[in-house]
Amino acid sequence: MQWILQEDKDNIPMAELLGRMGIAYSVHSKLRDVAVPDVVVDDPNRVVVFGYYSAQTFSRDRGYKPGVFELRPYVLEEAWQPYLLNPRAAATIVKVSDIGDRVSDDEKRYFVRPVEDSKTMSGTVLTGTELRAKAAAVMELPPERLVAGRLAPNTELLLSTPTTIQKEWRVWVVAGDVVTWSLYKMAGQMVVRQEIDEDALEFVRSMIKVNPDYSDAYVIDVCRTEDGLRIIETNCINASGYYDADLQKLIGAIEGLDPQNTSPWG
Repeated sequence: MQWILQEDKDNIPMAELLGRMGIAYSVHSKLRDVAVPDVVVDDPNRVVVFGYYSAQTFSRDRGYKPGVFELRPYVLEEAWQPYLLNPRAAATIVKVSDIGDRVSDDEKRYFVRPVEDSKTMSGTVLTGTELRAKAAAVMELPPERLVAGRLAPNTELLLSTPTTIQKEWRVWVVAGDVVTWSLYKMAGQMVVRQEIDEDALEFVRSMIKVNPDYSDAYVIDVCRTEDGLRIIETNCINASGYYDADLQKLIGAIEGLDPQNTSPWG
């Protein structure tokens, strides 16, 4: 497989490891409309791209396989509804353009994140006043300043009640198997270690089984709450922070995929 990496501090250890493993790779400061420097590809059917979310379009336009594994919105996956931290039945989905009519200008707190698998904004907790101000700022932008990959009037947001979380883990899934994992937060504080509670690991494996056709490769963030283990969200494996994941295992799992039998666009 040929690896294309976007220049980023998180990808430095990935590049170093690829080099030690003798796997072809290149690093680029830009992967959107063009690559800097330009990409030279031997076989577009054996290319994987790791970078920002903008690399999705770059990979798709060039027909790279497996390229970037794009995901369906996790919050719409029926199989996972009973296990989500913020299930659809307990949340509100609203466009940015409708926030002013649907959210009160007060101190009520909301957990907010995009419905689509994107980083148009990171999941966060905002008051009604803060959320309305953010939406108003977007609505005031002239059309020429509405950039792909940023919040826009038609961006759908998931709004739900914030929950107290005890621990949060990121787990990497490739070809239906758990490959590696990392603790990344405890009691709201960043704590990064390559560990996971045994019941949380089994929870992830059971989530893979109940939704086996979700994607050939993705990350799933899970957490422990007072009500038990829950799925926080899924994220694109090509554009997610590594925390303390075992990158050698991750590289090995992706190298083991057959590009002809994968579907980058879920």
